[in-house]
Amino acid sequence: MQLTENISLKELVFSKDAERLGIDNKPNEVEIQKLTTLAKNILQPVRTYFGKPIIISSGFRCKELNAAIGGEPNSQHVKAEAVDFVVKDVPLKDVFLFISQNLNYDQLIYEFKRWIHCSYKTNGNRKQRLIASKINSTTVYSQYIGIHQL
Repeated sequence: MQLTENISLKELVFSKDAERLGIDNKPNEVEIQKLTTLAKNILQPVRTYFGKPIIISSGFRCKELNAAIGGEPNSQHVKAEAVDFVVKDVPLKDVFLFISQNLNYDQLIYEFKRWIHCSYKTNGNRKQRLIASKINSTTVYSQYIGIHQL
């Protein structure tokens, strides 16, 4: 099922962990609608702007999958509001800056200099920008204040 011109539902629900663990990571109709909204408002504009494929590492997670991988219980991935991704052959900082400056989003995280986490809510987007890093094996989130952090 295509959610947008370039983004499919399959991409947003596929999980190697779910396959390995035998978990049915299938969203319901409400969750599919939220994933469609996420794809239309975040992923497709990014895909269109850069003209390169988006590689999704984590999209929707059912509660069982989220618990199995040690995800946060209140994760926006479980609410069908978040996606972790990179854009093929595009520097992460460019993707982060494009979203930050051009799109409406709830939360935008530059994760460990390895991927972008972005969430979108139908109502009440916070436009929160964070940088995630590891310090002594602990994940630390800091507010994004400028390009020098990327």
